[in-house]
Amino acid sequence: MDLKLLLNWRLHLTVIVTSMFAEWIGIVRIPLGPGTLLLLPLLYAFVIGVLFNPHLFSAMGKVIPKPVSNAAGPIILIAILPFIAKFGSTIGPAIEQIIAAGPALILQELGNLGTMLIALPFAVLVLKMGREAIGATYSIAREPNIAIISDRYGLRSPEGIGIMGVYVVGTMFGTLYFALMAGYIASLDILDIRALAMACGVGSGSMVAACSAALVEAVPASKDELLAFAGASNLLTYATGLYISLFIALPITEWMYKRLKGSSATEVRHENS
Repeated sequence: MDLKLLLNWRLHLTVIVTSMFAEWIGIVRIPLGPGTLLLLPLLYAFVIGVLFNPHLFSAMGKVIPKPVSNAAGPIILIAILPFIAKFGSTIGPAIEQIIAAGPALILQELGNLGTMLIALPFAVLVLKMGREAIGATYSIAREPNIAIISDRYGLRSPEGIGIMGVYVVGTMFGTLYFALMAGYIASLDILDIRALAMACGVGSGSMVAACSAALVEAVPASKDELLAFAGASNLLTYATGLYISLFIALPITEWMYKRLKGSSATEVRHENS
């Protein structure tokens, strides 16, 4: 990557104007049924960033050339580091609350299995997907999960194609989805806000940042506690998520896929007869 591309004035001007415009709009609360949908500046910045993406809209290449866009992409990992550092600084002072949560904080990692239990039957029985469904649904398709599929099947395999498809979609829209969903569910007041903070820690820096920011805006009085739970959850996901994906999620997904494919094939034979 040519670092000189990052000095392009169009890139920096676009970022500054986008940030100022998003902050100018501010937080918008939209009543939706029994809850409230929170629209944060992060959401507006995300949407504007997508509109300026030259890979999606070729005309935007005149504003931000594709080489500049490619060079700027990895910077998101650096930009999110101050927020991750803030998580770390909140875990220590809130260690008593975290310990008091007991097994909940550790067992929450099993919640990631829901991607497979819910999405796999839909992918196989409704969308009629092949083995791509295994890679697409056994996890939330972040970097450690891609490494597992790459080592086990190879990224050119159907499973590799499946996980890379979800990875790309998650990178583009996961942050947006997390920000909207977290704020709305918090406004319903049906779940403990600490449980929602734990759910933010899925192993993605941008997603946990968007999710926890929405929760903090919904319950500002619990800001430090929410950031601590989200940060601790994300840390545990990095520590244990790889093993749960490798030894539990992937084998169960393989087993379920074979059963679902068998049941769907039986239904087809019955219909033909």
